[in-house]
Amino acid sequence: MSDQENFNKQTLSEHLTDLRSCLVISLLAVIVGFGAAYGVIHPIAEWFFAPLIKVLPETKSLIFISYQEGFFFI
Repeated sequence: MSDQENFNKQTLSEHLTDLRSCLVISLLAVIVGFGAAYGVIHPIAEWFFAPLIKVLPETKSLIFISYQEGFFFI
């Protein structure tokens, strides 16, 4: 039996069960991806800002001029 034939023979509740399982797997993948990205954001930010920090005078620091800029690198 092919996948198309099996798909056509499913009831509505079976379709909804498949949809729910796909949504749960997708949500878990997003959570794992977010956790992995959050875990490496500081080393990436240090690497990204290193050239800029190197040329800044000793008495100066990086500032953000709008609220949303601070969320790019936590």
